[in-house]
Amino acid sequence: MSALENIVTGEIAELENFFPPMATDLVDGLIGQYRAVKAKIESLHSSFHQNELSGVMTYFFSGNVGRHDRIPSLTDVFKLPGAIASLNSEYWSRALDMTDVYDAMPQKRRDEWNEQIREHKAPDFEEATVRATLEDLMTARSRFFAERVDGIFRSLSREHVTNCPEGFSKRMIMYALDSYGSYNSSQCGHLSDLRNVIGKFMGREPVSWGSSGAIVKAGLRNRGQWTTIDGGALRIRVYLKGTAHLEVHPEMAWRLNGVLASIYPNAIPTSFRTKPQKKLKDFVLMDHILPQAVRDSLTDMRQARRRIKPDWPERFEQVPNALEFDRYGGDRNLRSAAVAVLEAIGGSMQKGGYIQFDYDAREIIDEIVCSGRIPDHKSHQFYPTPEKLARIAVEMASEGATDSMNWLEPSAGTGSIADLIPENAFLQCYEINQLHCKILEAKGFKAAGPRAVKCLDFLKLASNYRGGGYDRIVMNPPYSEGRWKAHTEAAAALIAKHGVIVAILPTSAKENLTLTGNWKMEWSRNFYNEFSGTSISVVMLKATKI
Repeated sequence: MSALENIVTGEIAELENFFPPMATDLVDGLIGQYRAVKAKIESLHSSFHQNELSGVMTYFFSGNVGRHDRIPSLTDVFKLPGAIASLNSEYWSRALDMTDVYDAMPQKRRDEWNEQIREHKAPDFEEATVRATLEDLMTARSRFFAERVDGIFRSLSREHVTNCPEGFSKRMIMYALDSYGSYNSSQCGHLSDLRNVIGKFMGREPVSWGSSGAIVKAGLRNRGQWTTIDGGALRIRVYLKGTAHLEVHPEMAWRLNGVLASIYPNAIPTSFRTKPQKKLKDFVLMDHILPQAVRDSLTDMRQARRRIKPDWPERFEQVPNALEFDRYGGDRNLRSAAVAVLEAIGGSMQKGGYIQFDYDAREIIDEIVCSGRIPDHKSHQFYPTPEKLARIAVEMASEGATDSMNWLEPSAGTGSIADLIPENAFLQCYEINQLHCKILEAKGFKAAGPRAVKCLDFLKLASNYRGGGYDRIVMNPPYSEGRWKAHTEAAAALIAKHGVIVAILPTSAKENLTLTGNWKMEWSRNFYNEFSGTSISVVMLKATKI
């Protein structure tokens, strides 16, 4: 039986297998650093009380603290117990940071440790105490898992009947904001606990305990609407009154109750611990999501600024639709991964070090941070059309076009081609990916009107299409498994008489594509290595229906 199966059935003894051991050499180093700093503190304390330094130091405090601030008594400042208590708090915090214990703790225990460290009430950082405490905490991580689930259940609102007293259900409500409508770190910590428990069930990396604050804030900006979290594991809907409505994947709710039953074996009904038999329709659970560190990097982005000349005095102005990373710290590989995410949604790196978009990307970034997903190349075969190819394609289709013509972009992506189609044209875009549709909406495309977008599968639409036909179709379809051919044939079924299709296709299409009916088919030269992330060669087809 696996460790995960043990959790579900209430046997949590093997949960230690989920956690790595403690590195003793790191503890040795930290103890050594602590002793060296403590010796310096004791030496300074001794020197202060054994000579006349106190009279001289008064001038340092007076000159540096400022005459309008209250200057504490130097005798009080150089009391040894206070300095050692501060040192203890700092090193206990560093010791916890060396392990995954803090993130493994349920929020209640984190609150207790935070109070000890904040109030300088932590025990002395002596080797025997440190080793014994860390060893106990590391061993207790499996118990923390069950405590964490219990803490999540206890954090649910008792004022809402949605929350069942018998255990977790698909829907639940907790408070995520305080009475002033501000972010509540402790309550958001319970949300992080829930995400991490589900992550353990799915074999995912843990999320940072503070990362749920960004999700709650994003939900508040999109208040009253469902926001997908962690690849479909759960959804959240935040309201101004401070409540967060959660909808957990049904595959997870019964597992949560299994852990809860390990603590309260006679309190959780069997029906709450039974795997649901119905086929899941509302949720699509995704296996692979972005690393938490990449999502945190995106969360920390801010409005980009650029310097205004002349350089002195130093002045800045905001750059519209541009974002930049936190300037301090950050791993280069992590930054590159985050940039790749932003480029996938239409961003481009500028010389000033910021990412420029042609729309307000903050809502889209919120969704990526929450869901942990961007369209991947394998599932949707999404490779943004390079501007060079998009311009050539639109120019080919524009020959002989008039203002009254209807245009179609059947796999619009993030709008690389649609953005270049003449603004006075009546343009319909179809796109299968929800995130891409939101990007197009952010760019100004509407559900209906002269520049419209609909989120649907073009091939399914084409098979049942009963419209009058389009005058111009410009497309860069997905290529794998012959989908380029299916999309081109579907477009041919939707084109009006004398209409024109311009399609960016793999070079093999020249020998493998025939269209039913009377067509004039013209092929461009081959284009090599134009698409980022793939070495595929392409050709453009201009097909005119006769």
